[in-house]
Amino acid sequence: MARHITATPEFADRYLTEESSLMSRRRIAAVLAALMCFGATIAAAARHSSDTGDAVWVRGLEPTLPIVARYRFDGPGEAAWSDVSGNGHTLTPVAGNDGVAVLTPHGAGTAVRFPALCDSEPCPRLALRSPSTAALNPGSQPLRYGASVLLDPSDTSDGQNVLQKGFSAEGSQYKLQIDGRAAHPSCALVDTERTIHLAVAGITVADGSWHAVECRREATALTVLIDGSAQGSARIPAELSIDNDQPLSIGAKSAYGDNDQYRGLLDDVWVAIG
Repeated sequence: MARHITATPEFADRYLTEESSLMSRRRIAAVLAALMCFGATIAAAARHSSDTGDAVWVRGLEPTLPIVARYRFDGPGEAAWSDVSGNGHTLTPVAGNDGVAVLTPHGAGTAVRFPALCDSEPCPRLALRSPSTAALNPGSQPLRYGASVLLDPSDTSDGQNVLQKGFSAEGSQYKLQIDGRAAHPSCALVDTERTIHLAVAGITVADGSWHAVECRREATALTVLIDGSAQGSARIPAELSIDNDQPLSIGAKSAYGDNDQYRGLLDDVWVAIG
């Protein structure tokens, strides 16, 4: 069941540190907004089948928005990085310190395993990237994006990026990350004025099981959903626009330095706009 969450100043400060230590705290207007509660069931979200572990959509709940990019990581070799939406947004692994993407069985296909938690540098780093195109910039249109995640309790960290396009310190952005040692998913939208809007889930996903996590932008609401249920939301300006020339990055924001490396398994990563 969703619960009411209030983002604290400490939480806002940590988000700033992860994105850019030079960014002004005064640009966080919406981080302290109360996150609204919803009912236990939402009629539009993804989940995983408990029987097979396959990434599937709840029957009748396939996103109504056009899917502009989708990655299932199936197929041998470079086929694993193909965009199965048919729109050609192919991923390229970008690695640092010998980071390697490992494909591991998941249901009838495969998922990608990112580098394990590392406390001593040099640590392996890995991001999967697709070049920026106008088709991946939603502007002020409705936007949905998400992924299926598996993260063990022992693999949490201060912040792990699942998917993002853009940087909050350099213009607009949309982002899905897993926050803190408690591993609460959060959705971030950043406008061209660099104001950060966050919807933070009140529950963890670091339990060693697969979970479908979704970010949904509709009108003046940004909602984070886990396994089809809303777990947190934030109000956003209806005119908020996201348009940048940065690549779509999965699993980390880069392969170097403080890259907010994701430490678990990912499958069925997708973006829908329109």
